[in-house]
Amino acid sequence: MTKKTSDETPETVENDTAVSPAGKKGAPTPKRSDQVAANKRPLVPNDRKEARQRARAQMAEQRERARVGMANGDERYLPERDRGPQKRYIRDWIDSRTSLSEFMLPFMFLVIVATFIPIPQIQVYGMFALWIFFFIMVIECIFAGIRIRKSLREKFGETRVERGVRWYAAMRMIQMRKLRLPKPQVARGEQIR
Repeated sequence: MTKKTSDETPETVENDTAVSPAGKKGAPTPKRSDQVAANKRPLVPNDRKEARQRARAQMAEQRERARVGMANGDERYLPERDRGPQKRYIRDWIDSRTSLSEFMLPFMFLVIVATFIPIPQIQVYGMFALWIFFFIMVIECIFAGIRIRKSLREKFGETRVERGVRWYAAMRMIQMRKLRLPKPQVARGEQIR
């Protein structure tokens, strides 16, 4: 520190105290009672209605951000079952292909409509077609699960494949493409690496 001389101006003295070479802050520490008083906030706000509206607006904004993040596949907003590179790979693998299983819901809707037709032959054929479609869907999901597991072993290693990947793939596969969450990030026919 330097000694003050009589020829120094008050501005120079203030500059020396504000930034001292020893790293001191240059101002006295405030009293604890002053700090506590400055940090006091009422437990219940004065205007409860406004505080409730503000809280609702903040929650709505957070929910919207989470919804958009989840739809876009942002890892921060995904549920635990959808997180990780293996689940991302499975989603991309399924979304890059067209499968018969994804048309299960529209087909079931058609069968339900067919059961309302008062002709017994149409009702029987509709139910028979539904069972055939269901059988084909199960076989398609089994083969897709086997292929996905093989691809995961090649990409991530034999011992590093997570449990439940075939079930995850099957559940993704039977959803209609437009209803899948997170939304498909790859186009149909795109090569997955």
